[in-house]
Amino acid sequence: MPTLDSPTTASPVQELMADGMSRVDAVIRARLSSEVALIEQISHYIIGAGGKRIRPRLVLLFAQALGHEGPEPYELAAIVEFIHTATLLHDDVVDESSLRRGRATANAMFGNAASVLVGDFLYSRAFQMMVSLDRMRVLEVLADATNVIAEGEVLQLMNMHDPDITVPAYLQVIRYKTAKLFEASARLGAVIAGASPEIEAACADYGRALGTAFQLVDDLLDYEGDTQALGKNVGDDLREGKPTLPLLVAMERGTAQDRELIRHAIEHGEVERLPDIIAIVRRTGALEATREAARAEANVARERLFALPPSAAREALLEFCARSVERST
Repeated sequence: MPTLDSPTTASPVQELMADGMSRVDAVIRARLSSEVALIEQISHYIIGAGGKRIRPRLVLLFAQALGHEGPEPYELAAIVEFIHTATLLHDDVVDESSLRRGRATANAMFGNAASVLVGDFLYSRAFQMMVSLDRMRVLEVLADATNVIAEGEVLQLMNMHDPDITVPAYLQVIRYKTAKLFEASARLGAVIAGASPEIEAACADYGRALGTAFQLVDDLLDYEGDTQALGKNVGDDLREGKPTLPLLVAMERGTAQDRELIRHAIEHGEVERLPDIIAIVRRTGALEATREAARAEANVARERLFALPPSAAREALLEFCARSVERST
């Protein structure tokens, strides 16, 4: 199944984004400069790991869909990638993760303290770049986003090892922790293009729904994928005691014995029974239920796009909806 960046599949997203993402990468390289060698080393290590770069792509595509031309979208795209990378550095320390994007995490390579401090550097560099754009609305959107993301991180920490968490509470963490930066990225494309409040809101709705769909698929892949394809350790969510939707659905639909096994695994971060839990989530249809929830969010995103005029950029954004949900990595 193709991924968002599959080299074997020529897609509107890839064709439309090739030059733009090269320009974003150039901005990222230029803005990573620091006189402190360790900062440069860790920053280049984590940025160089690649990734789907969905958030910066959203900035560029929405700006293009709304007819904006100029250098600002490339700066904004780099800013949101810096913010995203900072959250990854901090996440991996909190989660004690050892593998991301097929490579050792920065904290595994350089230690927790260095990773946290370089994450702080990336946050502060992002805000330096925001100020240089001299757009108060840009500052407002990104300041709000970073604050909500931090709230989402704390909410997730509070929910760890709690098998009684509700689906709405689980979705709130996704909206705050993951979808908020998708939302901000899409909104920024509209802001920089000078779009009306109604169009800006439609773009933000698209980003929020797409980000929710994307995280739902990430959560199901922790029980459906494999370590080599995912670039992270399968079962990490269970090891960290995260009660994600596949587990919540499996507990709701499973037998009393199934529920007890999953509850115990969430409470204790027990990965030894991972094969048994995977069998339960498959048998109860929890994986497909999670994928369907992601499809529903993607449909919301798709509907909001029709507030924009037809264009190649809008077609690429429509393609994001399908490829984000049906991916296997």
